[in-house]
Amino acid sequence: MSKIFNLFDFSQKVNYKNEILAGLTVAMTMIPESLSFAILAGFPPLVGLYAAFIMGLITAVFGGRPGLVSGGAGATVVVLIALMQSHGIEYVFGAVALAGVFQILVGLFKLGKFIRLVPQPVMYGFVNGLAVIIFMSQLEQFKNGESWLNGTPLYIMGGLVALTIGIVMIFPKITKAVPASLVAIMVVFGVVLLFNINTKTVEDIASVEGGFPPFHIPEIPFTLETLKIIFPYSLIMAAVGLTEGLLTLNLVDEITKTRGNSNRECLAQGGANIANGFFFGMGGCPMIAQTLVNLSAGSRARLSGIIASLTILLIILVGAPVIGKLPMAALTGVMIMVAIGTFEWASFRIINKMPKSDIITGILVALITIFMHNLALAVLIGVIISALVFAWESAKRIRARHYIDDNSVKHYEIYGPLFFGSTTVFAEKFNIDTDPNEVIIDFKESRIADMSAIEAVNSITKKYHEAGKTVHLRHLSDDCIRLLKNAEAVIDVNIMEDPTYKVVTNIHN
Repeated sequence: MSKIFNLFDFSQKVNYKNEILAGLTVAMTMIPESLSFAILAGFPPLVGLYAAFIMGLITAVFGGRPGLVSGGAGATVVVLIALMQSHGIEYVFGAVALAGVFQILVGLFKLGKFIRLVPQPVMYGFVNGLAVIIFMSQLEQFKNGESWLNGTPLYIMGGLVALTIGIVMIFPKITKAVPASLVAIMVVFGVVLLFNINTKTVEDIASVEGGFPPFHIPEIPFTLETLKIIFPYSLIMAAVGLTEGLLTLNLVDEITKTRGNSNRECLAQGGANIANGFFFGMGGCPMIAQTLVNLSAGSRARLSGIIASLTILLIILVGAPVIGKLPMAALTGVMIMVAIGTFEWASFRIINKMPKSDIITGILVALITIFMHNLALAVLIGVIISALVFAWESAKRIRARHYIDDNSVKHYEIYGPLFFGSTTVFAEKFNIDTDPNEVIIDFKESRIADMSAIEAVNSITKKYHEAGKTVHLRHLSDDCIRLLKNAEAVIDVNIMEDPTYKVVTNIHN
């Protein structure tokens, strides 16, 4: 029987108990975070919960892999704060919907695969930066407005958080039948109710009571001027959402030893954000913290994400009075443990074994993530630095072996890639004035990679020509020959045909 969604792939063994309990745990941790980010951005609180429900449900069913949890994430919300302040909530809904269109285009054109270009040091920096952000955001729960808690409220909050952390750490050693995070939340909830402890609860942040998300076309003028306003916000939101989402997808791949579909995830994210724009949601993307809570609770299928989103809807409709009483200390403790589990502690153990450039890249990405909360910028800078380092190292690898044969023809055997970074070193290998009248440049162990390389070859042949000498190019790969043929308008070199010789088509390291 052909499967429609992975959820209904009955050849896959699904642990329904783990999936349901994981979904409930995820919902408990997602509610306060979605509310907090909505309030931070100046949105109505329910806009955050609607985003958690819509993003969670659509991406759970249609997303790129099981286990990934999406919701109203802070990474994308931060992008929209300025638009909210300048033009209001209706423009935000329009920007969210347009961001979804951009994400769908990325998926349709199969551009999600380019996330593979993100090097491991950038991944380390990204994950460590997010872990610090998750931890630091929990410290806000130790404040009352702008001032820090002190005295009895501080001791109560600290004690309940410590109790939560202790349960999360110790309970898995007793049994893994029930997620430790859910047990911790329930135990602390029970302690607070039993002893009538006065501490901060979910309802102290905002009300979670409401109805089903209503359909609503954003009330904005459909004009070019409106497009100019929302376009940059939509583009940045789409980029941030896809960056965080696809990196989280890669992280889940590593944890579960399976492979997700990045392009399908782009389509699902885009569809979910479009739905957000028309159903009072603030938009979002995959949430690394909730995803790790989900995985640590034993989820490996799509069911947990569906359970989590439906639980959030149920809470909005009928369960607000109960969930509103949940102590924030319990949720804070769970998220602190998530932050500790998210951090790549292995990066400390291997730091003295890594190249200095990788260490600098990882630290820089982490710092940009922490202080600017701009995940797309952090990853982009990390990739650029890694690419420049690679180009520099590759540029140093080009070398030439030369000799004169019995016919007084001088041969230059080139080793290493010829590209924009290595053209200067390449040019220095030739002795035009002292070379004989005929010269062969052999590219058996090299490759002409770009226009700069073509220009370098053109420059060398031109200098030999001006000196009254002839140059032949030998053992060019097919793609190199095509490059030269395409550039015939600007260069004139003599390619020695050697159809029986198999030449390299890849760069040798």
